[in-house]
Amino acid sequence: MKIVVLAGGLSPERNVSLSTGTMVAQALRELGHRAALVDMFLGLEGMNGSLEKQFDAPVPDSGRQISRAAPDLSAVKALRQEGGESLFGARVLELCAMADLVFLALHGTCGEDGRVQAALDLMGIPFTGSGFLGSALAMDKDLTKRMIVGEVNTPAWRTVTTVEEGLEVAALELAYPCVVKPVASGSSIGVSIVHSEAALRAALEQELADGGRVVLEAYITGREVQVGILADKALPSIEIIPKTGFYDYENKYQPGAALEVCPAEVSPETELALGSAALRVYHALGLSVYARADFIMDKDGQIWFLEINTLPGMTPTSLLPQEAAAVGMDYRTLCARIVEASLTARKQER
Repeated sequence: MKIVVLAGGLSPERNVSLSTGTMVAQALRELGHRAALVDMFLGLEGMNGSLEKQFDAPVPDSGRQISRAAPDLSAVKALRQEGGESLFGARVLELCAMADLVFLALHGTCGEDGRVQAALDLMGIPFTGSGFLGSALAMDKDLTKRMIVGEVNTPAWRTVTTVEEGLEVAALELAYPCVVKPVASGSSIGVSIVHSEAALRAALEQELADGGRVVLEAYITGREVQVGILADKALPSIEIIPKTGFYDYENKYQPGAALEVCPAEVSPETELALGSAALRVYHALGLSVYARADFIMDKDGQIWFLEINTLPGMTPTSLLPQEAAAVGMDYRTLCARIVEASLTARKQER
């Protein structure tokens, strides 16, 4: 097949996406597909003539390594010579329309929130992962929690729009420490654990500087366990043990920054409970193909759902490939299963 691997974009998770895209494109080539890796935001500026050759162009290896810091998006914008406000760069949609499938290697608000899925859906272009509605619901941490209340346990939370509202909520409804999260972000970008009013004020001021909403969540101490889902089946759980701090952006993507144990060292009963909880969230949000749910297990063994990712990372340090490997599925086979399940899902949606 001809497959466009859409990566990059204009999101704080841009560098993670480029790493995912590089590995996926190389794996698809090894599977015999003609895969074109393209940066969704920068596109194909200055390219003249037929786009067909993009499906056979070399896949650069530079995207594999992820820098320690999130990218400067203003600097990324400056790289686009033609300017414009569209999140789709020059000739990107034209290239996608030539493909049998678009593999979404995007992460974060630029690609994981349903807007790209909706655009491709309107154009009749098949794509990987969940549809536009489930993607939008899962990207919004507040909406996700509203949808799954009664299905699984989740820490108490409130969504605030001003600093003073956040301080009042923390004082009257939540205890310190509490967790501050952007309502729509991934890779733990912007997430902080605050232990005092002063720290909370600073975090809120930073996150609300450009407007929008912030989720305040009760802090649960315990083991961080995540569960991948592939084609409506739970994969083995994986426990993440950061060597320092919590599982933030750097600990996620720098090799050796965290110990990852897969399958997690839990009882068979707990493993079943984790898988069941992940699938309940997955189905409640109307997701399809694949996802990864994040949990905390407290000292009493209680499972607390935190959030779900509809386009899990496929980088050298990502968790979903490790979970697939635990059931004997190598990286190329995982990519093939995602392609197969996505084509089935798109047919069922018609």
